Amino acid sequence: MDILRSLRAVSEASGTGVVDWAKAGEAAKASTEPGALDLTPADRRGYATDVRDARDRLREVAGVDFAVPDAIEVQNRHHWIDANLETFRNVMEPIEAAASPAMPELSRVVNTGSMAFALGFLARNVLGQYDPLLLADEPDADHGLYFVHPNVVAVAADLDVSYPRFRRWIAFHEVTHAAEFGAAPWLSGYLESRVERGIDGLGASGLDPDAFAELQTAMTAVEGYAELLMDRAFDDEYADLRRKIDERRGGGGPVTRLARRLLGLGLKRRQYERGAAFFERVADERGVAAASAVWERPEHLPTDREIDDPVAWLARVDP
Repeated sequence: MDILRSLRAVSEASGTGVVDWAKAGEAAKASTEPGALDLTPADRRGYATDVRDARDRLREVAGVDFAVPDAIEVQNRHHWIDANLETFRNVMEPIEAAASPAMPELSRVVNTGSMAFALGFLARNVLGQYDPLLLADEPDADHGLYFVHPNVVAVAADLDVSYPRFRRWIAFHEVTHAAEFGAAPWLSGYLESRVERGIDGLGASGLDPDAFAELQTAMTAVEGYAELLMDRAFDDEYADLRRKIDERRGGGGPVTRLARRLLGLGLKRRQYERGAAFFERVADERGVAAASAVWERPEHLPTDREIDDPVAWLARVDP
């Protein structure tokens, strides 16, 4: 990790955009140790087996058919930054186009530093990621499935749990997202349209609250369903893993907690909690197959009110 090199990269931000993305990536990697990626043959077999077993088990439990992306990558932290830099750029592009800062050079440096901080922080904390390629330049490209190996190893040690067992649990979680997008071909377009509407609103009139509210509710369903499926499908004891990872989501030192608030990770934790409670109630009442009915069509998504009132959703959709 080279903080001085990171700061120098940020200070050298140039170009015409609000963010110098090349320098943001350079600065993020300079401030982040890549981590070891010396995979043993057993590690490689383990990741492949975990993903395959998760796919088969989730097909059985959820009652939905889906494919696992061909692009399954075991990465270090720098690889993750490279893989996500384009995603950040795509999301920010409409905002950049609408922005007209009073001091563009200074603003570019500040924004480049902010993006570098976000990329570096996430690269040091993300365990796995299913990438549906929202807003991608090539939307028909195969989705991605990533595991940040140094983080998986480090967190397993930090939580004092078996690394192979923890790796398998993370694989089940990420493959549940592949199940969601596989069961709902419309989901990518639905999320993209809400992101685009919300961003367009930022440029035109300051905010499109309806678009962001719909996006928030949909993401709560996405995260909650994943929590339900990974717990129902995982083929080992998981209560200790669930407890420890929940404690980790809310823990850390003052700087870590501040970073999570700034990046909206507290909101993501709330999505997990509300969504999981919704789907647990639905599954307890009607079974996992009924919970999977959420993905049959956009109209089956719960409303924000129904997230906290699953009985109302059951009465409306009657899965």
